[in-house]
Amino acid sequence: MPRRSGRCLRGCLVLFAVVSAVCVCGPALYWKFKKGLRLGPTSSPACTPCLCDCPPPLSLLKIAPGLANLSVTDCGGDDPDLKEEMEKQFVDLLTEEMKLQETVNEEHAHHMNITFAEARRVASQYQREAEKCNAATETCEQARERSEALLIKEKKVTSLWERRARQMGWQGE
Repeated sequence: MPRRSGRCLRGCLVLFAVVSAVCVCGPALYWKFKKGLRLGPTSSPACTPCLCDCPPPLSLLKIAPGLANLSVTDCGGDDPDLKEEMEKQFVDLLTEEMKLQETVNEEHAHHMNITFAEARRVASQYQREAEKCNAATETCEQARERSEALLIKEKKVTSLWERRARQMGWQGE
């Protein structure tokens, strides 16, 4: 049984590969053979050139005359700030970059310190609330134990009085 299903799977894969190849290559081969195999006269009439009165395409100089005068070499040559930046040495640029990184790191550390202090303050507040809650729970537990002891004592006294009453002839409710 597994051998038969393996053969069937191989057959399906081969069929799929053939169909895929025909779908991919078929249209290109069709047009190639259609051009190559001409049935009928071998000399086909040449196409006549199209006659139209279209204006010539506009040139870049006519659309934006000032655009052609720009060159990359003098880009920003009149800007004193840009000129000063471009004249700086590589070492100066690296030094400035390091100072900027240091400033960013200091701001980040400052922000982290503030966040850490806030987290400690909130944790301390939660700790105080938890201690209050624990103290209140202990107080409630002590009160419950006292009331349970008093209830047991009261039941004993009630049972004693009920026994005495029955000995005296009380029938009960």
